[in-house]
Amino acid sequence: MAMIPFVGYNMGDYFKHWLDLGHSVVKRPMIFCVNWFRTGEDGKFIWPGFGENMRVLKWIVERCLGRGKAIQAPIGWVPSFADLEWAGLESFGRDRFGRVGSVEPAEWHRELKLQDELLQLLGSRLPPELAARRRALEGSLRQ
Repeated sequence: MAMIPFVGYNMGDYFKHWLDLGHSVVKRPMIFCVNWFRTGEDGKFIWPGFGENMRVLKWIVERCLGRGKAIQAPIGWVPSFADLEWAGLESFGRDRFGRVGSVEPAEWHRELKLQDELLQLLGSRLPPELAARRRALEGSLRQ
């Protein structure tokens, strides 16, 4: 949504352009979602900080190269604790990793409502693939 002010044409057409481009290539790029800013009950960030992001980025590169392992979650494929390199950060532990990587359906349903605001604005120009993906994500969160 941050791109809206910078796109010189309808966002539905913009999304359709990128979907068409993706369908035109043999090997599509992988897309990853990260949330470095998830907070715990104390209001503090769970992830230990910017300097530790390379642990996740290394996993992303390994996934792109076809070597990284992952487990399926309602939002897609995610790393398990064992899939990341923890040397030098042994204090983080499985419990904190579980909290930072958990999929909370209520949080995602709030996110989907925000996304719906944009998708509704696109009206008839909303690419069917995006509407289908949106429905599939909501369905996976109900399971």
